[in-house]
This record gives sequence, C-alpha cells and structure tokens, in this order.
Amino acid sequence: MINGILFRQRTGLPWRDLPACSGSWKTVHDRHRRWSADGTWERILRAVQADADTEGRIDWSMVSVDSTTCRAHQHAAGASTRAPKIPGRRRSPARHRSDEALGRSRTRPDHVGGDKAYSSRRNRRHLRRRHIKHTLPEPRDQRANRQRRGSQGGRPTGFDKTIYRRRNEVERTINRFKNFRAVATRFDKRA
Repeated sequence: MINGILFRQRTGLPWRDLPACSGSWKTVHDRHRRWSADGTWERILRAVQADADTEGRIDWSMVSVDSTTCRAHQHAAGASTRAPKIPGRRRSPARHRSDEALGRSRTRPDHVGGDKAYSSRRNRRHLRRRHIKHTLPEPRDQRANRQRRGSQGGRPTGFDKTIYRRRNEVERTINRFKNFRAVATRFDKRA
C-alpha cells in the first residue's frame, strides 16, 4: 500500500495507472486520502523526527527557512463547487523541525537563516523575543530606511556569511521534494 502511494507521488501518474503489483488503485487512493485527512501522515513524520532527535541526528545549531511554489496541472482545475477551493498555485514553507508532542528535548534552534523575503521587523522581533539568533540579509531599501532614521532606526544587523552559506540546506531539501512529481505539480482536483 505505502509503496503504491510513494510510487504515485514519485511519478505523478494518474491513480488509475498504478501498476497491478500495488493492488487496487482505488484502495491505494482511498487509503492515501484517508491518511491525509485524519493526520496519519503527519503523525508518522513526527514519530520519525522524534526518533531522529532522540538519536541526536537533528542539528539544532542552525535551521533554515524558505518557501516554494507548487504549480497546478491543467487537469487539476475545475473541481466541484462542493470541494474546497484550491488556488492554482500555493506557497509552502519548508523547514526542519521536530515533534513537540512527543517529548523532544529541544523546542527551538540556536540560529535561523533565511533569505531577504524573511527579513522583516516582525520576523526579527519574533526571533529576538525567543532569544534565537538570526542571519537574514537586509534588503537594500530596509537598510537605507534604517540609516536615514539615524538613532531611531535601530541597530545594524550583524550578518555572518559563514552561517548564511548553510542556508542551501533548505534549498537542497526542497529540490529533493520536487523530485516527486506529484509534490512539484498538483495533479489532483481534491485538496
């Protein structure tokens, strides 16, 4: 069952075209939908992450954030009006994190890295309140505005290029996800 679901996610083929060795396509499809709706996949992910954290395989010294666009295939359009509305494109954040509900030892990283899209006062304030260091490059207009305000503009942000180079970890993770065709492009009309 799980191999059939993973095969479909990897190839992006229509559910009806699943190989016979996966079993009935309808059964595989229904199981995937049910597990998505009832949170089974989320619980599996959390359990795997909690095990990795317990074994010390999660690096809490640096967490990177980024987002990506997932396109909708032309056949994904035209869902029933009773179905939830799904935009043609959606942005989904990718980040490393561990499960809070399963008793992990850490609750926050030492450092957060992101690109200019995450460099807002609100994000920086949120991280400072939680005593989390951050490496978020300041866009030129924000830097100029801060300098124009003088002493009222706040402190210049320290920018560690060595730490910023590690941000490519999240880029590589997103690229690995997008090797799964059904993740990179939404083919289904349903959520």
